[in-house]
Amino acid sequence: QVQLTESGGGSVQAGDSLKLACTVSGLPFSSVALGWYRQAPGNEREFVAVIAHYGDESWYHDSVKGRFTISKDNAKNTLYLQMNNLKPEDTGLYYCAKLSTYAPNGDYGTRNVRFWGQGTQVTVNS
Repeated sequence: QVQLTESGGGSVQAGDSLKLACTVSGLPFSSVALGWYRQAPGNEREFVAVIAHYGDESWYHDSVKGRFTISKDNAKNTLYLQMNNLKPEDTGLYYCAKLSTYAPNGDYGTRNVRFWGQGTQVTVNS
C-alpha cells in the first residue's frame, strides 16, 4: 500500500522559514520522482518543486525559485521542502506527490501525479 504522509506545516509570519517533510512507504523511494504541490483557497492545485529519482536534478515554479529547496533522504524514505523568506501568497495546502513519469524540464502538472499525500497547511501572515 502506497502512503505519502506530510508534516511540518504551520502558521508563520512573512519572511519566516518552514521545512516540510514527507515520509513515503510502499514505493521504491530511491527510484521514483517526487514533488511538492500546493493549493490555495479558490485556486487550482499547482506544481511547486520536483526532484528526479536520481536526486541530482530539481525543478521549481518561478514563484519559489531562490527561496524553496527540495531534497530527499533515501535512507529515511523522506522528501523535504525547505521554504525560506515565505510570503503571504505561499499560503495553501501543500501536498507531497509521486509522479507517473519524469523528464528534465518536463510535464509536472497534476495530471502527471500518480499518488498524493493528504496535505499539510501552510499559512503565511503579513
